[in-house]
Amino acid sequence: MKRIAEHPDAAVIERLDGTVAVARLCKISAASVSRWKKKGIPQAREMYLRLLRPDVFQSPSDRSSASDSQPSGK
Repeated sequence: MKRIAEHPDAAVIERLDGTVAVARLCKISAASVSRWKKKGIPQAREMYLRLLRPDVFQSPSDRSSASDSQPSGK
């Protein structure tokens, strides 16, 4: 049986705590989110998720530079 390659958005879904968590955030079925792992997150849903969790969509270099620029709290 041929395995369908995952879309790069599958990694985003995992960083959002997985299929069930994303389904709850979007108030849709887990099966729908599971399809996104193969076909990609629809644009409107991605925009919504970016508003909720912008940290997940930053590149690793963006995250490290943002933390470098944060005040140390001393």
